Amino acid sequence: MYPANITRAEAQARAELLSTSSYQVTVDLTGSATTFTSTSTIVFSSGAGSTFVDLIADSIVEATLDDAPLDFSAYNGERVPLDLTTGDHVLAVTAVCRYSNTGEGLHRFVDPVDERIYCYTQLEVADARRVYACFEQPDLKATFAFSVIAPAHWTVLSNSPEVEPLVAGQLGRWEFTPTPPISTYITALIAGDYHTVRSTHQGRDAEIPLSLSCRASMAPHLDADRLFETTARGFEVFEEHFGEAYPFSDYAQIFVPEFNAGAMENAGCVTLRDEYLFRSRVTAASYDSRDNTILHEQAHMWFGDLVTMTWWDDLWLNESFAEWASHFAQDEISRRHGGTDPWAAFCNARKTWAYRQDQLPSTHPIAADMVDLEAVELNFDGITYAKGASALRQLVAFVGLEPFLAGVRTYFARHAWGNTQLSDLLEALEESSGRDLSFFTGQWLQTAGVNTLTCQYELDDEGRFTSFAVLQSALPQWPTLRRHRIGVGLYDPTDDGIERVHRVEVDIDGDRTEIEALIGVPAPAVVLLNDGDLSYAKIRIDRGLSVVVERMHEFRDPVARALLWGATWDMCRDAQLSAADYVELVVRGVAVETDLTAVSAVLGQAEAAVRYYAPPAERPALAVRWTAGLAELLKQVEPGSDHQLAIVRALAASVTTPAGAELLKAWLDGVEVPPGLSIDADLRWRLVTNLARLGGIDEAGIAAELAHDNTATGAEKAAGARAALPTAAAKAEAWRLAVDEPSVPNETHTQLCLQFWQLDQNAALEPYVDKWFDVMQHIAAQQNGWGQRSLAIRRNVGELLFPRPLGDRALAARITDWLATTELTDSVRRMASERLDDLERALRCQEAVE
Repeated sequence: MYPANITRAEAQARAELLSTSSYQVTVDLTGSATTFTSTSTIVFSSGAGSTFVDLIADSIVEATLDDAPLDFSAYNGERVPLDLTTGDHVLAVTAVCRYSNTGEGLHRFVDPVDERIYCYTQLEVADARRVYACFEQPDLKATFAFSVIAPAHWTVLSNSPEVEPLVAGQLGRWEFTPTPPISTYITALIAGDYHTVRSTHQGRDAEIPLSLSCRASMAPHLDADRLFETTARGFEVFEEHFGEAYPFSDYAQIFVPEFNAGAMENAGCVTLRDEYLFRSRVTAASYDSRDNTILHEQAHMWFGDLVTMTWWDDLWLNESFAEWASHFAQDEISRRHGGTDPWAAFCNARKTWAYRQDQLPSTHPIAADMVDLEAVELNFDGITYAKGASALRQLVAFVGLEPFLAGVRTYFARHAWGNTQLSDLLEALEESSGRDLSFFTGQWLQTAGVNTLTCQYELDDEGRFTSFAVLQSALPQWPTLRRHRIGVGLYDPTDDGIERVHRVEVDIDGDRTEIEALIGVPAPAVVLLNDGDLSYAKIRIDRGLSVVVERMHEFRDPVARALLWGATWDMCRDAQLSAADYVELVVRGVAVETDLTAVSAVLGQAEAAVRYYAPPAERPALAVRWTAGLAELLKQVEPGSDHQLAIVRALAASVTTPAGAELLKAWLDGVEVPPGLSIDADLRWRLVTNLARLGGIDEAGIAAELAHDNTATGAEKAAGARAALPTAAAKAEAWRLAVDEPSVPNETHTQLCLQFWQLDQNAALEPYVDKWFDVMQHIAAQQNGWGQRSLAIRRNVGELLFPRPLGDRALAARITDWLATTELTDSVRRMASERLDDLERALRCQEAVE
């Protein structure tokens, strides 16, 4: 159900018919608050035949082909048909296009703080056509020269270096020089009252102008020195290891409001969500995550922008490589300048995302068959990013880091400014490593599902291994057994904690692999499979589970702890470890966990275990135990520390009793606040939202809080807090805004949907179970305006507005029957089946304890 779909076959046919040379795009932003005008002049050559140019616009003002008027009467709101003769052509199309408020195309935002206007483009996967007429596919590269007409006092940025405007009265015209050959989806236009800070970095071959931009109201939170430092260090790592100088002329990073993603790799003009400018105190994990995002987008300047996939079949490779490269760069920077282990954070957060996604009924191969844009929509997920990056890390383990990097350097040199497929990269890696990688594509990229690794062993009378085997299994619907390169770590208590005392690194293949290198080795307290996290597989702790549960906090290595946190969470989700036992494990281990990504992750997982995996009859008591455990931890952690902030956030979310609500209200009023804790803007909204959930604050109280924080973020959080209120009136208004009001911006819509469903609000929420089924059918049928609503909005409704707190066997049966008897689009069916799978998993966990 992708709006204005384009198929791979259509793109291939168009690429065979024509080749693009250049675009001249003029965008006039001086019109109304809802529309703008763009003129796109495309120079291209073609054979004789029929094709189309892409454009999503309110209307076409004028169109010419080779200076002759072009009949656009057949324009259907998506495409302008073209009948071409052999030779060179110039196509010019002037159109009235519409600003977006949901993050696609050209997004327009008015800051409530000062009424200043901010515009930015977000064009991936295929939304350049919402801004200018184009041949919207990644393999028709061209040079782009943007010209922008806007108020003269604005800042205007694009993919080419920053320029001064030509000013006439109150208006300015910015004329940017042509870019190198790039794809439409990474072109960019930024315009508005942006605050900008500039610097430079001495690159390998030339000095690189750097800039950071944000809204004027966010300028006090723009920590430019740290951001420039991360950027410069990233350039040092990538230029050294990629073998190619930074391929563009300058590097702008713009923090923008109401952004749907984390960031976007527009060539030389990266956009990032401005939540990365921290208004309030955050933990080190947030800074590390932001650094990783910056490095991810930098890596795309080479992998994705310099060398680009031919079609979206290799979207996974584009994102997976940047995901791997960002962690590789963070690791290099940490080695040179000090810092935490990024691979522990990768294991604690990104791989957990991948494992969950890979166990849903919608799982798919990493290299999915992207037959059209709808397939891209369905498969742009944790498998695309995190499982793909995990597979690349496994590939590095197979070929070795230096041969891998050598192959990457060959790939960039050979294909600069061109388009490629996966086979081009694998060919370069086989050349550099001398290894046959044919198995890798079949086992790792073309099959779905995650393997589970267990161990089987025997001991002699002295406690030494007489046999040791690694067993590999897979689910029947995804039966592939893969070749893995893994470490097997043996861990024992020492005077300094639990440490690795022995390790072997081996290849395993098939359902059973004997590890002869461990025969005769003393059996340790704990055996850790996949030690070092080289491969992608679920692991079971077959020796030492009780040690892990009781003494997790004593493991010294952060990656080992990450693997153990992941294994125990998998066991909880698989109904092999009770929610109560997992909560006890977290309470014992989280306060001394040094990786703050792990701290945030496991606190959230424990909350989910209490809410959804504990049997309903036991849930109230476990919730109280969880809150009490967090309260005790809060007394133990250092005042003002990151751990304190993380635990306070978790404590606020955990509260279920009137006494707990009174504590949150006291903190909000500045009473009994733990020493060292600042009740800043972000924490205040967390307290307000949880008080709203508990009925401890009303609409007037939320309005008063918004008056203190009259910002875009404040308005978004206030919308979420109102949605969390337990009253029928609050739920009705939140549902109306989320479902029936298309003017609601994307980030506000997310908060409405995120906070709507709450535990222990059954009386107010039960009517909305039926309403969810109704709206999903409207989305599938594209009724009530849903054919025009954005992908992000539809996903919010399908996923966040699912009635998870009311999940029981009756609801599971109803969804199963609905899926079997109702005609639905693939995207709606996927969302519903994923939510059903989550519900079935929760019920299995509840029933395993009962």
